[in-house]
Amino acid sequence: MLQLKYFMISIAVIVFALMVTLVLEKTCFAAEEIVPEWALKAQMRERRDSGRTKFEELFKGNDGAYYGGEELAGIMEGFLYGDVFRRGLLTDKQRELITLAVLTTNQNSEDIKAHVKAALNIGVTPEEIKEAVYQCAPYIGFTKALEGAYAMNEAFREKNVKLPLASKATVTETDRYAKGFTTQKSIFPAGLDVMYQSSPANRKHVAEYLASFCFGDFYTRGALDVKMREILTLCILSAQGGCESQVKSHVQANLNVGNGEDLMIEAITQCLPFIGFPRTLNALACVAEAVKK
Repeated sequence: MLQLKYFMISIAVIVFALMVTLVLEKTCFAAEEIVPEWALKAQMRERRDSGRTKFEELFKGNDGAYYGGEELAGIMEGFLYGDVFRRGLLTDKQRELITLAVLTTNQNSEDIKAHVKAALNIGVTPEEIKEAVYQCAPYIGFTKALEGAYAMNEAFREKNVKLPLASKATVTETDRYAKGFTTQKSIFPAGLDVMYQSSPANRKHVAEYLASFCFGDFYTRGALDVKMREILTLCILSAQGGCESQVKSHVQANLNVGNGEDLMIEAITQCLPFIGFPRTLNALACVAEAVKK
């Protein structure tokens, strides 16, 4: 009787194990069934090999930013160069100029040096690089912009670029305000005169600085056109976070100068690896809201 009892217990254990196995197999099969088609297609991309190829194209020799054997650096390389660099409307030149503006905003000096070299390696001129860094000054302040410029010049010296570069300024002390206002009005044509006239007396100087400094001293400079400067400004503001009102304004400014919604989305996507998802999603929401209006 005891042997029969043990036999029956063994049979019950075996049956239970088979039932558990069947349930697990069915669950796994169901999980496979609910994976969306886009995810299955996405995971077929050869992102690692593609990312490594792009990385080596940008960072020749010892030009790359290295983080030792840190695993996180490998994840970054796969995402940035295997995913983000492979999609969308942007040229590699635009991508590197955007990256330099965002790194300057974020104060990432070592990465600025690496990406200055990467930009030079793919044919971006030193003057274009300089202007992307300089464009940050009205939005992040001089101290941070100067730190970016110092890192940029150090990379230039290491790449044997002759310094100082020729100035791309096109205004003088006598016309910077007038040219700045004209440039600002070409980007923001609606209601600019009213804004200046309606500014309270104790804040009117800020409106004047905006025209003469931001749009006079910077937007009128050479090497980069207004369309590229507006894309960079959108990315600089998006990278900072908490600037949603200004982001929306410059979404409209981008539309005014001929930069479409898709281009703005791709530019903000290029910022994602450096600014994270929260600020990226906030910026994309600003684009959607401004375009809808």
